[in-house]
Amino acid sequence: MASTIFRSLHSHPFLFHPTALIRRKDVILYCTMRSAQTQMATQEKVKPQVKVSPHSTQSKALEKAAKDYEAVIGIETHVQLNTLTKAFCSCPYNYGSPPNTSVCPICMGLPGALPVLNLKVIESAVKVGLALNCKLSLNSKFDRKQYFYPDLPKGYQISQFDVPIATSGYIDLDLPLEFGGGHRKFGITRVHMEEDAGKLLHSEGGSYSQVDLNRAGVPLLEIVSEPDMRNGIEAAEYAAELQRLVRYLGVSNGNMQEGSLRCDVNISVRPIGQLQFGTKQVEIKNLNSFSSVSRAIDYEISRQVLLHSQGQDKEIVQETRLWEEGAQKTVTMRKKEGLADYRYFPEPDLPGVFLTTDYVDGIRNSLPELPETKRRRYEKMGLSMQDVLFLANDMNVAEFFDTTITKGADVKLATNWIMGDIAAYMKNEKLTINEIKLTPQELAELIASIKDGTISGKIGKEILFELLAKGGTVKGLIEAKDLVQIVDPAEIEKWVEKVLSENPKQLEQYRGGKTKLQGYFAGQVMKLSKGKANPGLLNKILLEKLNAKS
Repeated sequence: MASTIFRSLHSHPFLFHPTALIRRKDVILYCTMRSAQTQMATQEKVKPQVKVSPHSTQSKALEKAAKDYEAVIGIETHVQLNTLTKAFCSCPYNYGSPPNTSVCPICMGLPGALPVLNLKVIESAVKVGLALNCKLSLNSKFDRKQYFYPDLPKGYQISQFDVPIATSGYIDLDLPLEFGGGHRKFGITRVHMEEDAGKLLHSEGGSYSQVDLNRAGVPLLEIVSEPDMRNGIEAAEYAAELQRLVRYLGVSNGNMQEGSLRCDVNISVRPIGQLQFGTKQVEIKNLNSFSSVSRAIDYEISRQVLLHSQGQDKEIVQETRLWEEGAQKTVTMRKKEGLADYRYFPEPDLPGVFLTTDYVDGIRNSLPELPETKRRRYEKMGLSMQDVLFLANDMNVAEFFDTTITKGADVKLATNWIMGDIAAYMKNEKLTINEIKLTPQELAELIASIKDGTISGKIGKEILFELLAKGGTVKGLIEAKDLVQIVDPAEIEKWVEKVLSENPKQLEQYRGGKTKLQGYFAGQVMKLSKGKANPGLLNKILLEKLNAKS
């Protein structure tokens, strides 16, 4: 396998010097180049910077100007599919593998190597298209997207251009209550299939980069939204809903940290009331979390509004900008390419994609209950929106909850246990709900045992943590530890009388008006009964004794 090293790259990052040194090694392919980052950084310094400080006079002007403008936001989301092999060859892809250990002549773009389409890619695309309420193209095709970059070995990307597999859809979501709540519906322009490029590994000093082609040829779905979002929160929640959707469908793990879900945000601002979009659209990249999406958008909106308000709107150019997490700002990356730059034409090495209605119907019938449908079902159960969003957020949590309910558990009690003690335990132990020892059957049994008075709520918590950590059964633990709740009035009365007789001073204070001491007496009785006294019966008997005439 070839090892190619390109050195002496000068003023432009992708123009190789005539005296480039080419060297071969076995196994590992590296493309090493000098970087133009230093030059770009110098150019960035020369440009006048717009600073948005929350404590400056400028900030007050910005706040005033912001009322006259609105943002128009669209998102291009790349979803990496979790197929066993790449899109057009039999190479597997495993995140974190050593560089260039999962490559072949096809994904390396060697002459004469021909692609063969992975049918699982089509299946995943149809699933996502249906889940996004899109119109499917029964006849679609692949195209070549031409551009030059060191991590693109063929010099073009196999993608879809004028006939994508799915178009004209929408996605429904609910905003969290802390962000104002409410329902939103965002349009989906298109969903298309394509392959990923390789990855550049930059040196610490920034003087050269190396190319890892493990990721080249990995299947992607690009989901393009309509420009329906107006702020960072809406955009971040849209991206989070897409992540939920692909996880529910099982087509991707959606991990942003691994690059399995990548968002490129397009933003322009326009005066409120203006119908046409802003002409200077800015794209933001390097967004590796939902919070980054929200903060980057809000910063970029502020930057553009401020320039408009200061009469410097010519400084807003059509470009690609990077989000710098440390500096909490966007910086210029490169001039934004237009469609003409890509010189699309049909891919001659792949046949068209033809779907039958039977094939599509078979996939439609196999779809699981999706997040939006699940949320509406939970609402009908009488759960609050906060409960609904928590339970439906994670497919495995929702499945655990649903199974618990089918075992006969009370809906609200099951919700409270899952959102409360179980969620806290998982967070502290850094476990998922699939990794805990507690089963839905035993949670339902625990809830029933508390509800019918077999054990108290306090003992129920003790049993819960035992089940979470070690497993077992509720009945087995109750019997082994003799935890059955005592509901014999005579026995509880004996404990109450014993506590009162041993605390004459507190009894006198209670009867003198310090009625809060009732909690003290109840605690002493529970301690004496080792937590097994029925709380309701205990308080009833205790009040009778406390208020009795001496």
